[in-house]
Order: sequence, then structure tokens, then C-alpha cells
Amino acid sequence: MSRLVISNGTVVTFGKTPRVLHRHDVVCEKGRVARIAPHGEARPDGARRLDASGMVVLPGLVNAHTHFYSTLVRGLGKAAPSASFREVLEHLWWRLDRQLTLEDCRVSAEVALIDAIRHGSTTLVDHHASPRAVRGSLDVLADAVARIGLRACLCYEVSDRDGAEVAREGIAENAEFIGRCRSERSERLRALFGLHAAFTLSDATLESATAAARDLEVGFHLHVAEAASDQEHSVREHGTRVVERLHRFGILGPGSIAAHCVHVDDREMERLAETGTAVVHNPQSNMNNAVGVADVPAMLANGVLVGLGTDAMTTDMLEELRAALFARHLAAANPSAGFLETASLLTVGNATIAERLWPGLGLGDLREGGAADIAVFDYDPPTPLDDTTVLPHLVFGLSQANVDTTVVGGKVLMAGGDLELDLDEAQIAARARERARALWERF
Repeated sequence: MSRLVISNGTVVTFGKTPRVLHRHDVVCEKGRVARIAPHGEARPDGARRLDASGMVVLPGLVNAHTHFYSTLVRGLGKAAPSASFREVLEHLWWRLDRQLTLEDCRVSAEVALIDAIRHGSTTLVDHHASPRAVRGSLDVLADAVARIGLRACLCYEVSDRDGAEVAREGIAENAEFIGRCRSERSERLRALFGLHAAFTLSDATLESATAAARDLEVGFHLHVAEAASDQEHSVREHGTRVVERLHRFGILGPGSIAAHCVHVDDREMERLAETGTAVVHNPQSNMNNAVGVADVPAMLANGVLVGLGTDAMTTDMLEELRAALFARHLAAANPSAGFLETASLLTVGNATIAERLWPGLGLGDLREGGAADIAVFDYDPPTPLDDTTVLPHLVFGLSQANVDTTVVGGKVLMAGGDLELDLDEAQIAARARERARALWERF
């Protein structure tokens, strides 16, 4: 159906100045928001109507950094105890990703994407690794994205940790998938050039990767200064800090995403701002790995664009937003620190990052002419909800509510909590358990 009306809800727009519009209808036509109007004013012929009375209508949420491939690790208890971030990688994640097959990647992505629908996330920026199944892996993820119906920006993380041949395969996989996206011109798919992190990349591999990306005129997506050990390695082995080394290779820029940036100094913040590089904060992952809390207020004060990701700890962006606020309070030893700065990561930062990847679609910001990507939360607030209280409601109220409806490009993916997809969710879950058992045995 080309026309959809989400009727009589409380519309929250996001953007730099979020607006709250009570008893409004959102009219969707041809994949875009055609009109936001008081209830009953717009009555398009032949439209499907979804009643949002007593609910809050948000723009579909954007997750600016995640890893679909990690889904099948949920519950795994075989990894050895880790005393440092490097050991977390060596004992768990690098052991896991070496065992992934293309079918594991497909199933893991499907589970993550369905979970995203259930949490109102409609756009995801993924960072993939499967060093024993590099070639074709991004096509497998893209096919899962198309089947489920969300939007995703994909890349393969190039690294030297598994040898030169795997690194070359990663460069080729990125290049071919970027070419596919440009050829298809789908509004659902985008691509960046993936790199793991500076400490697993030699100068030679960085030169090869940047040369390929330069020819393709595309930005990068990589982990930056996630742990202090990344900076220590860079200074010891290359005589410079991480951000400056990346800058020398031309990796920074407005098309690139630097995930984490927990351990960057003032000069590095200035460099990120000068180059227009986007930073993505992932607080739950950073706390779980005990690497620290990124100084988001300082980055914003320096003019850095900062968004919010989950690093695959969850697909629930409002849960991540709460964690970001609590981490900021704890790091500052101040329960009043950073509220507006933290909320802006989701309501402004992620929309800006999405706009860079999908120019003109208006993702993460509910407005007329923008993409009809919408999440309806079953939330009837017990206290006043207006333009002055919307951000506290986002953190302390909406974050605890269930998602009733998820729409992407005007297509209903879930309504009334029921998926409207041509797939069997129970069958996908059963397949995931089957693949996970086999993966854990290989692990």
C-alpha cells in the first residue's frame, strides 16, 4: 500500500529543537512523510490507518555503530577470563570471528535486524568481520537487510591480524560492495570502507586501503583509540598518536566514522573537528570492556560531530542513551553533568551522520518530505510531555516503553507488536540456535 496514516498520536520530531505535537496524524506517501497535521485534517483516499492514540510517534531510530556478526555469541561462556581489552579481543572476539561462515553471518544479521525492528531502530551502520569467510560476506548481509526491510550501511573491517592475504581480501570485499551499492542506487543500502583499528594495521595495508578508497571516493569506518593500549601502541611503533597517524593516511574526513575515541586528547579532538570526522560513542561496550568513558562534552565543545552506537551490546537505542547519561554522570562525579549533550547524540548527532550517508532522506528526524521511517512507542505519559520535557521523557519514560509499530520507507514492518514480514521468526530463531551450537563447538 503506497499510503499510510499513523493517526492521533503524540508526534515527537527530534532535531536540534524537538517539537511535541499532540493528537497529530502522520501521512506517508511513496515512502516519504507527506504531511504532519492535526488529527482528522488529512484524509488521503485509500490509505491504511494505524491508530496511535495514547502512543508516541518518533522518527525511526539510527544506530551509528554496531556489529551484526556478534549476535551468535549471546550466552557463550567458553572464553577465558580477560584482564585487559586486548585479552577480550584475543580470548573472545577474534576467536569467534575466525570461525564464522557465510551462513552464520546471514543468520546472525537476520536476528539482529528483527531485534532492531522490535526496538524501533530503522537505520544501522554495521562493521563486519569474518576472516575465514571474507568474500561475499557483505552481499550476504545486504541480502538480509533487503529481506528484513531496514536500512543499513555496511563495510568489512580490514586488519593484518589474520595475515596479508586476508587483509587483501578485505580490501577487495569493501571495493566490490561499494561498487554494488553505487550501481544499485538503493535507498536501503550504503557502504563505507571498513578498517579494524590502527593497532592491527600496518602502514603498508593502510596505504593499500586508502588508495582503494581514494579511487572510490568513499569514507572509512573504524575503531579509534578505544583503549589506552591503542595509543600506547601507536606512539611506541609509529611515533605518533592514533588520530594523527590516521590523518597522515587521509583516513579522516566528513565521510568517515571513528567509533569510540575514548582515549583522545585535546589536539586529537581538534583534528577530528578540523577534518569533519564523525565520532560514535558506545558507552555500554566501553563500560563492559572497562576501557573508560569518552569525554563527549569536550568533543562537542571542540566542534566534533558525535553520534551514538551500541557496538552490538543491544539494538535498543534508548537503552544505550540511558547508559550514556549514567556513564557521563559517573565519569564526571556529577549527577547533573552532560544531559543535553548526551541526549543530542541520538536526536541530532545520529540524524546528521545518517544524512551524510543518505543525503536528502531526512533519517532520524521526523519531518514533511523526509523518509517515512517511524517508530511508535506504547507510551501514555503520566506527567506533562511538551517541548520542554521531551528529552527527560525520552531517557526516563520512553526508554522503558514497548515499541508498537515500526515503519521504513512507508512500509509497515511491525504493527501492534506483530511483525508483518514474509518470514518465519520462530524458524529464524531455531536456525540461529542451530548455527550457534555448531559455532560454539568450533570456538
